[in-house]
Amino acid sequence: MRIERAVYAVDDIQECTRFFEDFGLDLVRRDEAGAELATAVGQQVRLRRTDDPEIPAPVEDGPTLRELVWGVDTQESLDRLRTDLASDREIRVDDEGVLHTLDETGFGIGFAVADVREPEVADPGVNSHRTVGRFNRPLDPPGRVKPLKICHVALNIPKAGKEKAVDFYLDRLGFRATDVVEPMGVFMRAPGDCDQHTILLCHRPDRAGINHTAYEVASFDDVINGANHMIDSGWREARKLGRHTIGSNVFRFVHAPCGGRVEYAADMDRVDDTYDTRVHETTPPHHLWTLKTNRDGDE
Repeated sequence: MRIERAVYAVDDIQECTRFFEDFGLDLVRRDEAGAELATAVGQQVRLRRTDDPEIPAPVEDGPTLRELVWGVDTQESLDRLRTDLASDREIRVDDEGVLHTLDETGFGIGFAVADVREPEVADPGVNSHRTVGRFNRPLDPPGRVKPLKICHVALNIPKAGKEKAVDFYLDRLGFRATDVVEPMGVFMRAPGDCDQHTILLCHRPDRAGINHTAYEVASFDDVINGANHMIDSGWREARKLGRHTIGSNVFRFVHAPCGGRVEYAADMDRVDDTYDTRVHETTPPHHLWTLKTNRDGDE
């Protein structure tokens, strides 16, 4: 159904906790072993020490994502996955009932019954010619941005074996390919989700590792204000404001001390099973537009 938990192994628990709190996640707990933070819909970001024996081995050096746990709809679905995956790989079930194994690249991958929360989301409305979403109601000043959900993750994978890596998600787990970019990677969505993609396996870098995780916020304004707050808090922007070509979402990226980057995202395409897989022989432009300025000579 969705990403349920992202587990990072990091060198500095305190710094990484501060990063995600500045990013807008809610701190659930923190102790000597690590920290746990949450999105508005109840997904978790767990931070663990790099020497924690309970998390999967890394696929790259340094702080990085060690495991991605996917939420499924029922215990019956989880049991079916357990039976299927146990046929050709080692699995482990922990005290929380979470199923743990590895994907074809060596990334930790887990499955748990989803614990979905439905927060109230303010909709300020958008006005345009003949379409009025806000009447007699000026916008309030922006407050702290709170990410609603982890909407997708992008993982780098080696080119060798890329078909087998993709087929594991498509054939074994039931993901659906939405955009196949032959020189770069495959965008896929989880079968119980309508976001245009929930995971990207990117073979262009030809190495394994975390590329980025993306968090949906409520509006275009939140994408801008969230990253502005991160910059004001001392964190470094990784990619300036723009709108992606694949997925159509507005984005801003920030470098993360836990490895890779994090993305504020809004207004992503929603699709269903009638959406045909698009195959691109050449890589489409990364973005439909990005912010440009000639102020003070900057471009």
